[in-house]
Amino acid sequence: MISPEDNTIIELILGRDKKQGFELLVQKYQEKIYWLIRRMVMVHEDADDLVQEVFVKVWLNIHRFRKDSALFTWLYRIATNETLTFLKKQKRKKFISDPNEKLLNALQDDNWFKGEDIEGRFYQALVKLPEKQRIVFNMKYFDEMKYEDMSEILSTSVGALKASFHLARKKIENFLTEN
Repeated sequence: MISPEDNTIIELILGRDKKQGFELLVQKYQEKIYWLIRRMVMVHEDADDLVQEVFVKVWLNIHRFRKDSALFTWLYRIATNETLTFLKKQKRKKFISDPNEKLLNALQDDNWFKGEDIEGRFYQALVKLPEKQRIVFNMKYFDEMKYEDMSEILSTSVGALKASFHLARKKIENFLTEN
């Protein structure tokens, strides 16, 4: 269900002050959306571009938001779909034989994720996960989302999400103990 604060934002956007409402929406959710995307694509510039694309889509489609779910659920669905589309396009590019290799290179070149310590190895393990497992892991581990919310965002059953999270966690644990 939509929160009173989000309802006010939506009413502003759809009614008397679109600009103020949209600025409030961006202020409230931009950082969360950025980190959801960043942990998937690993490259700051790509994440920034995708965040802009997400908010453009939100601006163009806010009238379609039905208020039968939380606003962040709708935003996360858009962000997740945009990110998956971006990653699929990256896979199709001929010069990338292994998309995870690109993410690993980006991870090694980025000051934010630097480190030979456990955190650096953790992010290396995260990059090696299949995209959908990485998304599920990120939503549950970093964003502490409930499986029900994840199910609505990803249009997947709670059981499948629990299985994906469990598999992702096991793969990360194995990577950390083996390396």
